[in-house]
Amino acid sequence: MTGPLRPVARPPALQRWGRVTAGRSRLLVRAGLALAVLGLVLAAGTMDRLVLSRFESPGSESLRTRAVLEEEFGTGTPGVLLMVTAARGTVDDSAVAAEGRALEQELARQEGVAEAASYWSRGHSPAMRSADGRRALVIARMSGTVTEARAGLADLSPAFTRDGARVSVRVGGGDEVFRQAAEQARKDFLRAELIVFPLVLLLLFAIYRRLSAAFLTLGMGLFSVVTTLALLRGVTYVTDVSTFAANLALVMGIGLGVDYSLFVISRFREELRAGRPVADAVEHTVARAGRTVAFSGLTVVLSLAALLLFPFPFLRSFAYAGIATVLTSVFAALVVLPAALARLGPRVARPSADGRSAGSRSADGSSGDGRSGGGWWHGTARRMMRRPLLYGIPALAVLLGLASPALGLTFGVPDDRVLPAGVSSRVVQQEIRDHFAAEEMDAIQVLRPGQAGVPGNGAAIEATALELSRISGIHQVDALTGSYAQGRRIAEPGPSAARFSGERDTWYSVVATHRGLDRDIDRVLAGIRAVPGVQVGGYPAELSDFRNELTGRLPLVLGLILVTAFLVLFLMTGSVLLPAKAMLLNTLSMGVMAGVLVWIFQEGHLSGVLGFTPSGSIEPSIPILMFCIAFGLSMDYEVFMLARIKEEYDRTGDNLGAVATGLERGGPLITSAAVVLAASFATYASSGIVFLKMLGIGMVAVVLIDATLIRAVLVPVSMRLAGRANWWAPAPLRAFHARFGISESVSAVNPPGSARWRAQSGETRSAVPR
Repeated sequence: MTGPLRPVARPPALQRWGRVTAGRSRLLVRAGLALAVLGLVLAAGTMDRLVLSRFESPGSESLRTRAVLEEEFGTGTPGVLLMVTAARGTVDDSAVAAEGRALEQELARQEGVAEAASYWSRGHSPAMRSADGRRALVIARMSGTVTEARAGLADLSPAFTRDGARVSVRVGGGDEVFRQAAEQARKDFLRAELIVFPLVLLLLFAIYRRLSAAFLTLGMGLFSVVTTLALLRGVTYVTDVSTFAANLALVMGIGLGVDYSLFVISRFREELRAGRPVADAVEHTVARAGRTVAFSGLTVVLSLAALLLFPFPFLRSFAYAGIATVLTSVFAALVVLPAALARLGPRVARPSADGRSAGSRSADGSSGDGRSGGGWWHGTARRMMRRPLLYGIPALAVLLGLASPALGLTFGVPDDRVLPAGVSSRVVQQEIRDHFAAEEMDAIQVLRPGQAGVPGNGAAIEATALELSRISGIHQVDALTGSYAQGRRIAEPGPSAARFSGERDTWYSVVATHRGLDRDIDRVLAGIRAVPGVQVGGYPAELSDFRNELTGRLPLVLGLILVTAFLVLFLMTGSVLLPAKAMLLNTLSMGVMAGVLVWIFQEGHLSGVLGFTPSGSIEPSIPILMFCIAFGLSMDYEVFMLARIKEEYDRTGDNLGAVATGLERGGPLITSAAVVLAASFATYASSGIVFLKMLGIGMVAVVLIDATLIRAVLVPVSMRLAGRANWWAPAPLRAFHARFGISESVSAVNPPGSARWRAQSGETRSAVPR
């Protein structure tokens, strides 16, 4: 005899919370509105507290060298230049030279300018004069932080942009390039706000066919954006947060807020169509969808948290913004949204043909009663699983083809070409590339510790300078004893050579050729470091140290992301194969993203259409940032899909039926979410900043590929090929999952009489699951 049938209990936390949100809906809605208003007030001051960052690696040799140069010699890397162009004659004409010297003195007197020099005060240095003699440079180093320096440039730059009778003056340099890039990013942020909100609202109305549901979903996205910006303001009191973090907060706040709301509202509609009262529908929605949203948020948080392993304020800023966005989106989906649904009730349901809030199918295409309703998605899944190789192999071939350009990925350094072609600082830098043999602004600063800058060391100083000048890719070396090129002295020391003299040390200014800077900088730096007893600094060395530290930590970061994502999916599914398969498919979609970036931005395809200039390489921090974001969002869709498949499998024990029904219910939802998320990121595809353009286009590509070929084709095909092995785990891991894994309650997922309920309650199955 068998005992009475009892459902197996589960931790009731989410179900209890669903009951609370339904019972205290008015209070929670008011609290949500109060938080949104407070967030809006605090967010209004966030942009003014965000800062700009340099590409530098804390503790690196280049930064130690910079510190010695500033402390002992009162010098450093210049960030601003004035390009002086003679209207007639050359820059060596007396009238032009007089204006150039006057400009240098005027620039040196400006507040925030730490030091200034020019072609004329540097003994007519060849590196500071164009080949045709019509142009020469005045350079300056700004004091204070990078944010203070670039803020000062906002006034200085227009004041020194001049057209006179004898000379014209234009402002350039690295600080001016990135000041204008940050200014453009702020404009893109405001423009994206104007585009993304109405665009997303239209898409949501097309999905829901209900303005109330569309406005409610967009409201959750707005809640996430404003509260994230408010949280970022708090973070700025503890550490630096990059200006570009606001751009990420906007698109991710809208994207994730909409993603999670779509999932919750879809489930709420399904519960209503199953005949539940509004309060019960809210309770069951939070119990079922809440777990999926929480798991999804956890996977995205873990992916973005990996950015904290990099010791760079620039990348850490995106971790702060991303993690805050996920937390506020999950909060909105599990606290504010269920309370609002309890207040609105059937008004968010899909209208039927006669205009009433009823119907035979839910928003995600299911029948709403726990059974498969057939339909296109269900039929597609069945068809693919009948011929898995016929559909799987071509889909895999397409994805590998899209990913193949990633094999030619080349990391490089950012320059003025991140800006649109007509921006003033980029025009100046292009003229330097076209008309100057080298770039004085990017001189490599070589420190010789322990070699005092005194006459007695003149022979040793000259020997080092001669050795440095023989390195391939070096245009000129300036030292205490003169200027050198190709192993010979080209100029005697002038008054400006005194800047190399120190009581304990001396240093050398090593000016590389354009080719040496653009294509061979690592080889050039290696050649310099091979000279005994030197330390290397300057902007090129700082960029190289930054890139080396970044790529050196990359395996640790990627490994941590994969391991943590695997563990989260294992805790959700109790399977070893499903997380492993998810890692493989997500890595494939990341390869597609890298292939798109290389094909478009490195190789320059579509550059004319998209309006940018390819540099032949990609700055490494942006693809790494995109990997962390895209991997988290791909796992987001994986969780959505597996949650529905596992729920159906728990209910029926039928592997093929669970996959088909999971795709039927999750497919339209994931596609809708992907379209909205892609539309959010696509607003940056028209940005004037190449970094933001890469972020927009790369994320659109990976989101759409992931939601179509990956989720719609390879997921059902791979699960069909694996069969019952999908749910396998070794005995020790099964025991671990039984103790620590998180699963739905029987009362919520396995209704009395279901196959799983009978199995868990001791009743014999009536059929063997497939």
